[in-house]
Amino acid sequence: MKRIHVGYYFCLFYLLSSALFGQVLDKGDRITGPNFATRSPILAKHGMVATSHPLATQIGLDILKQGGTAVDAAIAANAALGVIEPNNGGIGGDLFAIVWSAKDRKLYGLNASGRSPKGLTYDALKTALGQQKQIPLYGPLSVSVPGAVDGWFQLHKRFGKMPMRSLLLPSIRYAREGVPVPQVIAYSWQVAANRLTANESIIHEFNNFRKTFLINGKAPVQGQVFQNSDLATTYEKIATGGRDAFYKGAIADAIDRYARRAGLYLRKADLAAHQSTWVEPVSVNYRGYDVYELPPNGQGISVLQMLNIVEGFDLKSMGHNSADYLHILVEAKKLAFEDRARYYADPDFAKASLNWLLTKQYAATRRKLIDPKRASDHLDAGDPALQSGDTVYLTVADDQGNMVSLIQSNMLEFGSGMVPDGLGFVFHNRGTSFNMQPDHANVYAPGKRSFNTIIPGFVTKNGEPFLSFGVMGGAMQPQGHLQVLCNMIDFGMNVQEAGDAARFSHSGSSEPIGTTMTDGGRLALESGISPEVRAALEARGHHLSPIDFFGGYQAIQWDAINKIYWGATEMRKDGQAAGY
Repeated sequence: MKRIHVGYYFCLFYLLSSALFGQVLDKGDRITGPNFATRSPILAKHGMVATSHPLATQIGLDILKQGGTAVDAAIAANAALGVIEPNNGGIGGDLFAIVWSAKDRKLYGLNASGRSPKGLTYDALKTALGQQKQIPLYGPLSVSVPGAVDGWFQLHKRFGKMPMRSLLLPSIRYAREGVPVPQVIAYSWQVAANRLTANESIIHEFNNFRKTFLINGKAPVQGQVFQNSDLATTYEKIATGGRDAFYKGAIADAIDRYARRAGLYLRKADLAAHQSTWVEPVSVNYRGYDVYELPPNGQGISVLQMLNIVEGFDLKSMGHNSADYLHILVEAKKLAFEDRARYYADPDFAKASLNWLLTKQYAATRRKLIDPKRASDHLDAGDPALQSGDTVYLTVADDQGNMVSLIQSNMLEFGSGMVPDGLGFVFHNRGTSFNMQPDHANVYAPGKRSFNTIIPGFVTKNGEPFLSFGVMGGAMQPQGHLQVLCNMIDFGMNVQEAGDAARFSHSGSSEPIGTTMTDGGRLALESGISPEVRAALEARGHHLSPIDFFGGYQAIQWDAINKIYWGATEMRKDGQAAGY
């Protein structure tokens, strides 16, 4: 089955609109700062919240003003996004977080991703797939245990203060009363609904999706009010019964009944056995800044690998978004993604250490493979063993100096398309990220966490928090992390400018599911990158593509000199950064 990127139609619309109405004629001018920046950074002393929806940001800010911690506000905001941006996130998906604890003066990492059904063996899955070489994007085979709710409670137990009911109450109210749908979410909702409807035969149980997420059979349009009373009831059960209501109680029972009827292999026993994992964030130093990501099964260390590679080049002298600069970043991405395709997997199953991938020595050997004048068509993964012997993102900071970088996702928009009876949320389709090659690190196995794309980011400098940030959007996430960090560290952009600057997005690299790059992939460039640069990149052998998805960014920077927070959210989403 052909896989079409979720941002395809959105960006096609964007490019056509730019061509028809002009990219310069309709753009206003700022009296200070670079003209590409859409607004000034948000500055506040006591607390800051940045999410992809203004109402979620306001909920988080209210929690902070009531005395809640950064984690309290993050949970409340994330719960709200499950109501008001259900295409990208919700309690049917996974969650990852990095928390800066001001009291402990250290970072904590949480992996709240779910595992595959224990009752579905590799052989049974292979039989069910028949001639298909990959797990379908939609339907029963793509569903694994949702980890987000346990992630909330793990975070809350360690770093929360306010009662969980207080954190869920605003979302319960919005779900019952309804909330108007903003522009970008409405458009993405429509695209996703059309895509899922076209795959209705694969999903099987599609009536629940129609009833829950469509209005009179259609996706809501901008300004239309969307209600989800089923999700309100589910949130109430979680608020009263805690995480066990979801994994062992009434919600788990409802999921089990639905799964048996709808052909899912997920069972109550899988839910009851689930637990999140506290992990140690991993880091590299990039030009004096310590950049932290979470270890696999996520893809965060690809950011660190790319930073190690590009650190060997004088990027600033090349000029921002010049052909030389973009060429180096794209080639570094290709190199890191070959290792990502081969090695990144659930560490409980893939026991080999990946520490060597993050060493400066390994980066130096990989850097030598970059031809500054020619794009690569095919690359192999490195061999460190020989040397050693889609989504919602939000960030919150509170008055005590605590900061949280949190990302949560359905994987693809509306995930598997499967909605359990009366619960108001859609199951993610993270199971489709397994590889079916028997000798691969990411090969499917019962009770295993698949490769996962969602990654929160964090940066410290001299032992102090510097930046909590993330960029939503599948394989675009590590590319976005790289570009934002280079924008700030190499080119001195502020936290808002770093997100607004024009981006590239490279697609077609080898993937953990088993696909291999043979033609160099495709390079998409936003309209702010000049025709001259485009021509120079094509001359080096890059295959330019007019369409792609360029992510969605939120960030909070801590200003240690003035003791204030700088918040940012970008123009590619409906989001808001706000502080007090």
